[in-house]
Amino acid sequence: MYTGTRVSLLFLVAMTVGIDGAAAQSTSNKPEESGMEADVTKIKGALLGNWESIAPEIRPSKNPDGSLKPFYLKRAFKYLPSDRFELDVVNSADPYGAVPLARIKIGGHMLWQGPHPIAPGAQKVDFVADEIYEVTPLAQGFADILNKVASAGYAPWAVNSAQSIFGKTFAPFGLKEGTNFMEHDLVYLRGDLLFWGARNIDGRGFDTEQNRPTNLQIPLTRK
Repeated sequence: MYTGTRVSLLFLVAMTVGIDGAAAQSTSNKPEESGMEADVTKIKGALLGNWESIAPEIRPSKNPDGSLKPFYLKRAFKYLPSDRFELDVVNSADPYGAVPLARIKIGGHMLWQGPHPIAPGAQKVDFVADEIYEVTPLAQGFADILNKVASAGYAPWAVNSAQSIFGKTFAPFGLKEGTNFMEHDLVYLRGDLLFWGARNIDGRGFDTEQNRPTNLQIPLTRK
């Protein structure tokens, strides 16, 4: 996302210090860059496969009036070759996952953006839903709400009936037509535990680089 800015700055530095200095700097950085690439390659290899929530998770979210509310969910995640991923999220009305409200299915690509300082080996990763985005109501009350706030462009919402919101306007999630959902997150792999970023305590999403998480969420475990 910031590649153009970095390229411009590097070009300015090269013009300032001269070709010899730039060449020397490039040579001295090669071992570090190669090491980083090798580490990411190992992480990607270890990440391949299926992962799932250990238990229902809680994340803070915001009501329309800005007040905070709890958000309960369980996740099933699959990392595939070529940096593709599939994510299945089930939201619940209660902290034990006994009253499921909706299933959200997302598919797309992971963009690796370099090390994250939270822990050695952690990586900044952007998740882009550029293949699949579906919502399935699992409770009549939730279907009724969607029929009030997200009816335009959709068939009537019904329990256990999935609809694609990919590339469409979907007000409940703040999606706009023609855009792909993306989150600026992190990945930290420790054995058979996979950590993503913990939601900001004030309910902010990971919608910008400045809002990228700075702590770890309850981990997923290898399935």
